[in-house]
Amino acid sequence: MLEKENVFYLEKESQWERQYIIERMEDGRFALLARRPEVCGSSPAARTAGPLAEIVEKWLDAVRYQVKESTYVKYWNLAHSYIIPELGAAEWHALNRETVEKFCSKMLSSGGKGQRGLSARTVSDVMCVLRQIFRYASDRGIDIPFNISSITVKKEQKEMKILTAKEQNKLYRHLRRNGSDRNLGILICMFAGLRLGEICALKWEDISFSEQTIYVHQTMQRIQTKDDSERKTKIIITSPKSGNSVRKIPIPGELMKILFSYRENRKGYVLTGRPDAFVEPRTMERHFEKILQQAGIERVNFHALRHTFATRCVEMDFDIKCLSEILGHANVNITLNRYVHPTMELKRSNMQKLSALLAVNGWAEPLS
Repeated sequence: MLEKENVFYLEKESQWERQYIIERMEDGRFALLARRPEVCGSSPAARTAGPLAEIVEKWLDAVRYQVKESTYVKYWNLAHSYIIPELGAAEWHALNRETVEKFCSKMLSSGGKGQRGLSARTVSDVMCVLRQIFRYASDRGIDIPFNISSITVKKEQKEMKILTAKEQNKLYRHLRRNGSDRNLGILICMFAGLRLGEICALKWEDISFSEQTIYVHQTMQRIQTKDDSERKTKIIITSPKSGNSVRKIPIPGELMKILFSYRENRKGYVLTGRPDAFVEPRTMERHFEKILQQAGIERVNFHALRHTFATRCVEMDFDIKCLSEILGHANVNITLNRYVHPTMELKRSNMQKLSALLAVNGWAEPLS
């Protein structure tokens, strides 16, 4: 064994192999960070690795029927929009940490349409795909050129604009005065926390009037097509994003009365009252914008209804675990970190609880 600048060369089966030291033990032994075949005698896995684009395409072929169609389309778009154009021509073993970090920086600063830069969330999604590609290569015996898991993208948590209690009451009154199937859908989301795709896919048979529950088990979305058809997009109705999203939601009594008043002569989709016609998410979003304008309420996106529902529940001291399951979250941390937006009124109410503490301990008494 020859030692040179902390790099060891081992002769094994007539092939040379480079091993990188991560640290040397007290007894003289060392731990390896990576093992990388040299050009003069590379392994079969290294010889067949090729450029990154080839591995990306193989990975896409491998996962196509292992994930939901919408998930595959998202993977395909991220790979073909960002990874392959920027890194695809690079040889697999030429990739290094610096190259990928520069790739991330470029996407954040000048990526996307108009070169205005991509959001941190999009770049994080791209890196998630790239990490899966690395795992795919590793599982097939291809040496990994560096530890990609150590590269992370800090996602900025944008504050979600929700409806105030006053705005929510104003919207409720407008919806009740202007009854329609689509407006009923808005009411359901505002008081049951359904997602946009879930309300678009909801059918009357999913509402149990005997149990007073809503069974959420499908979602609707428009995705890009990857076949040879002339249509660039299509609507799909599938199971929700995760197993936790399949749930039964108890219906509040007042909402139950409203649903019962709409029930007669309605079948199929809740938003149309017909089994042969539905309202797709983009159309529902536009309808919601129109309703806000009519009601004189500042514009918020449709998802704000879900956030508003969660916030009102917290203000009324809902059990967080119960609320998490109603929303279809995997754990309570998602509920607390993403969907709860304490209002100033709630903060002030909680801070006023300190007044009792001051009074009990005599801290609030005038000083003599």
